[in-house]
Amino acid sequence: MLGPRTALSLRSRFPTGAGQQSFVRRVQVRLQVAVAVASVLVVAVYLAFVGTATGQRWENAVLAGRLQDETLAAAHEADRNLDAVTTSSLGAAVAVLAVMGLVRRRYALTAVAVSTVGVSLLSAEVLKRYVLCRPDLVGAPGSLLRNSFPSGHTTIAMSVMFGLLIVVPLRLRGVAVGLCSLWATFVGAYTVAAGWHRPSDTIGADLLVLAVACGLTAALARTGRVRHVRERRHRLRALLVLAPLSCTALLGLGAGTVLLLYSMFRLAPGDPAVPLWAYRAGHALAAGASAAVTLVLLTLLRDVDLGRSPAPWTPHPCGASRVEPPGTAGRRLGTSRLIGRLRPAAGRHREP
Repeated sequence: MLGPRTALSLRSRFPTGAGQQSFVRRVQVRLQVAVAVASVLVVAVYLAFVGTATGQRWENAVLAGRLQDETLAAAHEADRNLDAVTTSSLGAAVAVLAVMGLVRRRYALTAVAVSTVGVSLLSAEVLKRYVLCRPDLVGAPGSLLRNSFPSGHTTIAMSVMFGLLIVVPLRLRGVAVGLCSLWATFVGAYTVAAGWHRPSDTIGADLLVLAVACGLTAALARTGRVRHVRERRHRLRALLVLAPLSCTALLGLGAGTVLLLYSMFRLAPGDPAVPLWAYRAGHALAAGASAAVTLVLLTLLRDVDLGRSPAPWTPHPCGASRVEPPGTAGRRLGTSRLIGRLRPAAGRHREP
């Protein structure tokens, strides 16, 4: 039996009734807002860097600056890291996500995690191959006219990491992000270092995956399979996970923006220093954007336990309340019915 103070503490940690409905609604709304904002930013990035002559000229300078700034060994290192992102490794990662969800018996959550990877990759390929194009606005050579927006490699890395973030238990979410976030974050930077993609390709892929993950999680929230859990704050997790991500996001986006403006507007278009500074700006922006969207999703899902509705609250005769695990109420009702059936039979055998 729970006392009033203990019941109040549990009620604040596991809201039910109107409180639970209000929490589900808030989670759903903020995820839907994130979907809208991320979608608008995808369009804005495409129009700014692919749809304008200034943007195309700057990104072509990024590709040229890679040859000035990167050593041959560094380029080979980027190629080796990107070569690890293959169809086989993608299939293995999706299988791991599915197994983790099935072991937890969170079937809807498993579908959301796996669909985050599948829908993100399908959307990126459809956009890149059939919807978007790269118009020739600056008279670039033919090798630079193939559309590469958004980046497929960045989409794979970020969607797998987001799928893992969704499917793991809340208490292990920080550990999972800590293990995978830096790798996924720097895949985008590797694509720029290897010359496989432009900075806008990686930024667009980051935003696309964020929109897909938030949209699918909002659909899960609509079914009521989210609950509020006040997670304990761990200083070690903040030091090992949040601090590196925050530093990468702030330094990458901050320094990248400053160098972008410097190389795009302060230097003359024919200045030989433009490619070098443009490459450094693009490299920083690619890493910073990936870290930033990871922090956004972590913030949106803070204290949100996914995949299971909260346990029902039942009133206690003394005025307090108690929380019961799923199925307890049904078992208690069945026991009461059985006792009710046995009582008349026991009365018939009672001696006068």
